[in-house]
Parts: sequence; structure tokens; C-alpha cells
Amino acid sequence: MQDFFEKYAFGVCTRLGEKLRIPTSGIRLFFIYASFLTFGSPVILYLALAFIMNFRKMLRRRDNSIWYY
Repeated sequence: MQDFFEKYAFGVCTRLGEKLRIPTSGIRLFFIYASFLTFGSPVILYLALAFIMNFRKMLRRRDNSIWYY
């Protein structure tokens, strides 16, 4: 089950772990426990972070062909 989520998740916990230099398993446990205690509101935060990460990645990959000429 963990392999499935690591392969198909957005990579938010991994990215946060790299930035903050803490283990990703601790961040994942925090999101799980917090979502049980707050009835799922960290899931909204997780999805918002995933959207921001994908948007930034899209901006970095964008071809700025007008600057090449």
C-alpha cells in the first residue's frame, strides 16, 4: 500500500521533507493523524500544495520561445 501511494501521490510530503530536512514518514503520519482529528481538513492543504507544486513545475518547463530569437 505504501508503494502505491509513493508512486501515485503528488510528492508533497517528500518535497516538504527535503526542504525542512525531516523524515517524510513523519510528515505523512502528521497528515494522517491531523486528518483524523480535524475531519479531513489537512487533505485540502495537501491538495493545495500539490497544485502549487505542479503549477511551479509547469512554469519551469514552459518553452519561452520569444526569448530565444
